[in-house]
Amino acid sequence: MKFDKSDVLKALSTVDDPDLKKDLVTLNMIKDVEVFSDAVKFTVVLTTPACPLKEVIRKSCEDAIHNLISKDLQVDINMTSNVTTTRDSAPLLPNVKNIIAVSSGKGGVGKSTVAANLAVALAQEGAKVGIIDADIYGPSVPTMFNCEHEQPSVKQVNGKNIIVPLEQYGVKLISIGFLAPAENAVVWRGPMASSALKQFIGDTDWGELDYLIIDLPPGTSDIHLTLVQTVPVTGAVIVTTPQKVALADARKGMSMFRQPQINVPILGIIENMAYFTPEELPDSKYYIFGEGGGLNLSQKFDVPLLGQIPIVQSIRESGDSGYPAVLKEGKTKEAFHELAEAVARNVAIRNATIDETKKVEFKV
Repeated sequence: MKFDKSDVLKALSTVDDPDLKKDLVTLNMIKDVEVFSDAVKFTVVLTTPACPLKEVIRKSCEDAIHNLISKDLQVDINMTSNVTTTRDSAPLLPNVKNIIAVSSGKGGVGKSTVAANLAVALAQEGAKVGIIDADIYGPSVPTMFNCEHEQPSVKQVNGKNIIVPLEQYGVKLISIGFLAPAENAVVWRGPMASSALKQFIGDTDWGELDYLIIDLPPGTSDIHLTLVQTVPVTGAVIVTTPQKVALADARKGMSMFRQPQINVPILGIIENMAYFTPEELPDSKYYIFGEGGGLNLSQKFDVPLLGQIPIVQSIRESGDSGYPAVLKEGKTKEAFHELAEAVARNVAIRNATIDETKKVEFKV
């Protein structure tokens, strides 16, 4: 049977991206089509290396070629990715494609643990990732990444001092904990803390990143306002636990981002400590803090429930030892990888459907 490149593109135009609801050809996701007498070769450019639907899209492409051209053709598909962004014209951090705020209404819900494991999971999937520990008064990134006694270097760029972030487990890191002795309390007024965050954003050599995770302090504070006034934030994820008090505070955090003058898209809810799984009974779930709180909150605010992370002893041990739980095989690794895929997926949907977030230009 004779066929050419146009036939291949016509066949692939029947394959839709399941999230973006448009066909792959229209979305310009098909590249480098090559046609041979008994085979066809092309590249599919996904919107993120953490795409959870990679194999679904691959199978749909193969089926389209076999059904619409010839079932005897060999189909060679190269799956690659180019993370999408709405920050093409950003004057600050122009090489950072997406800025994701990780927030919680109250302390003690495991927000920093989630942020650290999310960052590592995205890096394991092949993304370029950085994390800013913006919890100026209670920095935890140095401990969680096992680099408490290290300090970032400084280089001169055009006569200006630029911080070079540390790198651990494939993630670039910056934290006030690297700059102040661990045993010393950071006793700063709000403007000083805000100034530190601005330095971490504007005076740090982040290079090219697909995702910059901002681990925010609990609640709503000067730091949150400084962030949205300094850079346009791609979206926020809200970490909560199932208890009523945590959910009430999470609602306040979501309401802050949704205020008209701030208007940061909510990518979804992460329910941490969703259930207890004993090490000796890895398939058992005990909902000791209640069940369905995160799901109910996500439904009420019409945002996705991105993931449910169990209470597992190894998560706590990993945080203390500086070796994130996502690096160890088991149910916890699976949960964090599913979370990373869900976050990446919702970033891609957000970028395809919503205009760039505007930086807040006035005091709120």
